[in-house]
Amino acid sequence: MWVAAKLGIADLIAEKPRAAEELAAATDAHAPSLYRVLRTLASAGVFAENSDGKFELTPLAELLRSDAPNSMRDYAIMMGEDWVWQAFGELMYSVKTGGIAHDKVQGMSSFEFFEKNEEVGDIFNRAMTNLSLLSAPAIVEAYDFSSIGKLVDIAGGHGRLLAAILKANPHLQGVLFDLLFVIENAGELLESEGVATRTEKVSGDFFESVPADADAYMMKHIIHDWDDQSSIKILQNIHRAMNEDGKVLIVEMVVPVGNAPSPAKGLDLVMLTVEGGKERTEKEYRELLAAAGLRLTRTIPTRSPLSIIEAVKN
Repeated sequence: MWVAAKLGIADLIAEKPRAAEELAAATDAHAPSLYRVLRTLASAGVFAENSDGKFELTPLAELLRSDAPNSMRDYAIMMGEDWVWQAFGELMYSVKTGGIAHDKVQGMSSFEFFEKNEEVGDIFNRAMTNLSLLSAPAIVEAYDFSSIGKLVDIAGGHGRLLAAILKANPHLQGVLFDLLFVIENAGELLESEGVATRTEKVSGDFFESVPADADAYMMKHIIHDWDDQSSIKILQNIHRAMNEDGKVLIVEMVVPVGNAPSPAKGLDLVMLTVEGGKERTEKEYRELLAAAGLRLTRTIPTRSPLSIIEAVKN
């Protein structure tokens, strides 16, 4: 999948089917080897080989197009990058020590790594935007934002989720809060979605402080990046900044109890090896929030794998 995404195969066959030889010439690849990769992907429903030996798009392959409205190309690229699989290769280190495999391999945390390696950081932020494209409609329809006047999206990346919420709620004012190098690249998306005039871009570090006096603070795929101690610190800073009747909205997968299969359980191993964070059960979120002076009021499922965990001041 990573090879096909990295080479842009889906873009190259968007208009018509092409043979592996033609695709290899366009991507400076070895044709017989590329054919073997595409044949394997076709057997899984990603691409299809027709009777002429040419490869064409399938619904799954459409997600690898860079211009698809719900493109997952950047996410597929990120998950196959060497810094990810090298961390997975050190899973035993994390199991034996409780340490973060990525930090052992790279000599620094993943977020330090993103900041020092601009291309890697850019891939990560684009991948997070891909995920927001898929989940944003489900979040918008699952939660009633009508009572909220000002919403802060903490570590909101380029603003894809915030833009979707603002478009669906014309009364709402948004604050996009993230690190400076992320915020600097958010303007184009906000402009293209027509919400730039209702969005304040603020740079900062959520371990230090977050923008004050908002009605709600939202975090999607943020708390799962961090261990309990770090997560409590973030939540305490939100507690200090939020209005007395404000809300905290944590958008994450919730791990089901027991042996039920769940994508959250697989993603939890990514968090273990790459970020040092974890996916949590509802009980664990309740305890985490309580430690920061917050009370979990409800967990709202969406039609995506994500849930919205709502909390208020205790």
